Amino acid sequence: VQLQASGGGLVQAGDSLRLSCAASGRTFSIAAIGWYRQAPGKQRELVAAISSGGSTNYADSVKGRFTISRDKGKNTVYLQMNSLRPEDAAVYSCAARLLGTVKYDYWGQGTLVTVSS
Repeated sequence: VQLQASGGGLVQAGDSLRLSCAASGRTFSIAAIGWYRQAPGKQRELVAAISSGGSTNYADSVKGRFTISRDKGKNTVYLQMNSLRPEDAAVYSCAARLLGTVKYDYWGQGTLVTVSS
């Protein structure tokens, strides 16, 4: 499984941004795709995830502002980020968890999100 993340950039506080994660390879074996982020000096955190069945979960810090969705036909997962805050600034990476596993073992490269106040 290969993942390609894109969509990061520099925005102002309050703006929106949409990240994309395109999956290729054995996509039929993917159980879930998650978006993680890591800011300098902070631990990596799971921001949002969507399962192959369509169920979603979010970190408390982004609930109501971020939406994870998918386009099955394009094998792409999106992270719509609204009302961005400076504390949302981080490198965002997407990762895949395969069927029958519990860890996100397949990672795409990160995409940088910068939010100016």
